[in-house]
Amino acid sequence: MVIAAGAAAPSVFSGSANVIAVGVLLLEFGMFRQALLRDQVRLYAAQSVLISVLAVVVAAARNLPELYALAALSFTLKAVVIPLVFRRLLRGLGARGSGPGWTDIAGSGSVSLASMVLVAIAVAAFGFFSVAALGIRSPVLPATALAVSVAVVLVAFVLMIMRRDVASQAIGLFSLENGISLTSLVVAAGLPLILEIIFLFDLLVAVVVFGLLIRVHHGRARSLSTADLTSLRG
Repeated sequence: MVIAAGAAAPSVFSGSANVIAVGVLLLEFGMFRQALLRDQVRLYAAQSVLISVLAVVVAAARNLPELYALAALSFTLKAVVIPLVFRRLLRGLGARGSGPGWTDIAGSGSVSLASMVLVAIAVAAFGFFSVAALGIRSPVLPATALAVSVAVVLVAFVLMIMRRDVASQAIGLFSLENGISLTSLVVAAGLPLILEIIFLFDLLVAVVVFGLLIRVHHGRARSLSTADLTSLRG
């Protein structure tokens, strides 16, 4: 096979970043199709593993050893601690006799599943092609991964808006943070480690807040659904 002159093969870093970014986006779409909260939590954990792998790839490709520490912290917090906390929380809610701990969320969206997926595809396409239209080019920037990371953020917004249960909205927010982490790794991997740790600390605070919100809402409504909250509108 003859390669045209001037067409350079993608680097290992660029190829790996593109593949991982697409994997994160596919997992985000997978969250729309899951009928159980536990499956959404598992997909979020898988997303977080991919983000940690990307941090290792960036560390090796750009000679940034501090990113190895970030990858370890990210994996511990987002792939292990947060899923474990959510599992214990949901099991605890079910153990109190007010519904299954792994609450079925099938049909909990504000629209049908098919419509929700179509909206997510349209939003992802908008984000992808909008970034591509900006014409951002750099020898060290995987442009495809950047465009896909923006699509991940927008699709996470769709998940948060369309789902009508607190836990799914929390997972949507956490996966949105994964999209932002993906963007930062492909665009500004050289950020000081302290800033990256602060971002992880903010995520930990969000987990605590959502955990309290889920407990309080479930205690009052005996359900994780937010559909009844529409009655509070003026």
